[in-house]
Amino acid sequence: MSEPTVAPFGTWSSPIDAAMVAGEAVFLSETVVRGDGVFWLEGRPAEAGRCVLMRADPWSPPQDVTPPGSSVRNRVHEYGGGSYAVHGTSTVFFVNDEDQRVYRQELDGDPVAVTPEPPAHRSHRYADLRVSPDGRFVACVRERHEADGIVNEIVIFPSDGSAEPRVAAGGRDFAACPRFAPDGMRLAWIEWDMPNMPWDGTELKVAPFGEDGQLGEARVVAGGADESVVEPSWSPDGVLHFVSDRSEWWNLYREEPDGSHANLTPMAAEFAVPMWEFGYSTYAFLGDGRIACLYRLEGVHHLSMLDPQTSELIDLDLPHACFEPPYLSADGTRLAFVAGGPTTPPQVVSLDFVTRAVDVLRESEHLRVDEGYVSVPEPIAFPAEGGTAYAFYYPPRNPGFVAPEGERPPLLVHCHGGPTSEVTPEFDLSKQYFTSRGFALVDVNYGGSTGYGRPFRDRLKGRWGVVDVLDSIAAARYLVEQGMADPDRLIITGGSAGGWTTLCALTFHDTFATGASYYGVSDLEPFATSTHKFELKYTDTLVGPWPEAAELWRSRSPMRHADLMDRPVLILQGLEDEVVPPSQAEIVVEALEAKGTPYAYLAFEGEQHGFRKAETIARCLEAELAFYGLVLGFEPAGDLAPLDVRNLG
Repeated sequence: MSEPTVAPFGTWSSPIDAAMVAGEAVFLSETVVRGDGVFWLEGRPAEAGRCVLMRADPWSPPQDVTPPGSSVRNRVHEYGGGSYAVHGTSTVFFVNDEDQRVYRQELDGDPVAVTPEPPAHRSHRYADLRVSPDGRFVACVRERHEADGIVNEIVIFPSDGSAEPRVAAGGRDFAACPRFAPDGMRLAWIEWDMPNMPWDGTELKVAPFGEDGQLGEARVVAGGADESVVEPSWSPDGVLHFVSDRSEWWNLYREEPDGSHANLTPMAAEFAVPMWEFGYSTYAFLGDGRIACLYRLEGVHHLSMLDPQTSELIDLDLPHACFEPPYLSADGTRLAFVAGGPTTPPQVVSLDFVTRAVDVLRESEHLRVDEGYVSVPEPIAFPAEGGTAYAFYYPPRNPGFVAPEGERPPLLVHCHGGPTSEVTPEFDLSKQYFTSRGFALVDVNYGGSTGYGRPFRDRLKGRWGVVDVLDSIAAARYLVEQGMADPDRLIITGGSAGGWTTLCALTFHDTFATGASYYGVSDLEPFATSTHKFELKYTDTLVGPWPEAAELWRSRSPMRHADLMDRPVLILQGLEDEVVPPSQAEIVVEALEAKGTPYAYLAFEGEQHGFRKAETIARCLEAELAFYGLVLGFEPAGDLAPLDVRNLG
C-alpha cells in the first residue's frame, strides 16, 4: 500500500462526490406492517423528489405500490407526514401531492379519488390518515385554505368516496392523531391552540363513534396548556395509551378504568419526539400485549420491549444506533421500523419475534466506497449556555491523504432545524462528502433540542437566536481548545431554524470565518406575517409575544443589523418555500451587496422547504465546497461548477 499524500486539509480528493450523495440516496419513512408485508415511503431525489409507496416482505424484493406520475405526500402544516394508510393487507389510501386529494388503491388496481376536487388547487389538504377497523370510514386531518384564512380540523368520510368529508372535530387552531379503538366504537385525537406548538401543550380527547360515522360527545382525557400529550394509541384490548411530558420527560401512560393515568415508563428518558410531522409512532403493540418502544436516554436511541403489567423494559440487541424517523409499526409478532448507524445507512427493517429473523428490506443508499473514507462520529458533551450541551464530532478521514504536521482542520459546525429537532450519529453521505476532503464536522444538539427532557427543550423559550448561537459557538471553541479544529477556519451552516442560527452567529459574533444558510430566517417581523399557519405564533414563544416584544424581535434579527454583516456567506433558497419564503433570502442578499460583503446566492425553481431534487442537492454541496475554498484561501480538489461570489475582491 502506498504512503498517503501530504496535502492541506480541505484539498483532499474523495470518491464521495456530489452526484453520488444526491443520486444514490433515497429517503425512507412511514413504515407500516400488515401481516408479513411491510409498506414504507421512499423519496427519490433522482425523480425530482417524487415519493413512492413501497411494499416488500422477507421473501420478495421491494415493489412500487403507487403508479408512475403520482407522489405520496401531503402539505398539511407544509411538513406533511401520515400521507397514507393501509387496511387489511391489500388496500391502501394515500394523498397525491399534485392535487392533495385522497386516493384508494388495491395492490393490483389503479388509484381512485375518494375525496372531492378542491375549490382551488391544493386548497383542501389531508394528513394523518386512519381507516376504521371495519374498513368503512377514513378519519384524518383536513387543512382548508380559504379566502379568509386556514382551517384545521378532523374529518371523517366513507372509504369508498360515496360522501364528502364531514367535520368531526373542529373549532381549535390545530388537530392531529385521529385513532380508532380496536372495536371501532371510539375515536381519540389531540388538539391545541396558538401560540402553543404540540410539544408545548395539547389536549387528548375521546368520543364515541357511531355506525353512521358520527362522533358523540367528547371528553378530555389528559393534557392542557402546559402539558404536551402526543401519540394516542389503543392496546389490542381497547385500552387508551398516550405519551405525556407532565414529569418533564415524555413518558408512556395508560388510562385506567377509574380515569387515572398510570406511568408505564417512569424514567428520565424521552418516549416521543416533537411532532413536526404527522404520523410519528414511537411505540406499537404486539399481539400478546407487549409494547415495542423507541426512546432516547441522554441522547442515545434505544429500541426495547415493555411489559405493561410489570413496567419491565428490555432493550433489543440490534446492530442499529439510530431509529429515525420514528415510525414504529407492529402487527402480531412482526415489527417494522427505519434504523441505521454511524456506518449503516438508514434501512427499512422487519423483525419477527417468533423466528427472531431480522430482515433488511431496503437501504437508503448502497455504500460504494471503502469504509476507510467514512468518518465515525464521537459523542461529546461540553460547557454551554445554561449548562451542558451535546454534539457529535466527525474527524477528517481519508486513507489517501494526511495533513502537513501541525495543521488543524477547518471545522464545519452544523446547526439542525426545528429548532426542537435533534442530530443523531446516523450515516449521512453529505457529511462524509466534507470529512473525506479534510474537514472536521460537529453536529450540535444545542439547548432546545429534543432527547434531553423538557427543561433542556425549554432553554430556548424566549432565547432563540441566543442559546442556539452560544451553544454552537461553545462547541466550536471546545474543539479548538482540544486541538481538533483550526480557530481561523471555523464555518457554521444550517437549514431553516439552523439557517437563522447561522445568520445570527455571523452577524452578532466573530467566532466564525464564514457560513452557509439554507432557507434560513433573517428578519422576524416579516417572517411572522408571511410564514405558514403552523408556525405563525411560534416566534412568540421563542422570542417574545408580538407586538409587545417588537423591539426584542428587531434586536434579534440579523437583517436589522446589516451594518454588522461582514462575514462571507452562501445563501441557498427554494423559490416555492411557504415556510421561509424567498423574501427572507432576498433581503439578506440586498444587505450583503450594499455593504460589499462577499456572498453567493443560489435560488432553485421547484424547490420548497427542504431540497428534494438530486440536481439541487448536488449543486448545493459543490457550491458550499467551492465557496469555502474561495473565502478561506484553499483549492478544493475536483472539477466543481463555477460559483459567482460577489464582492470577493
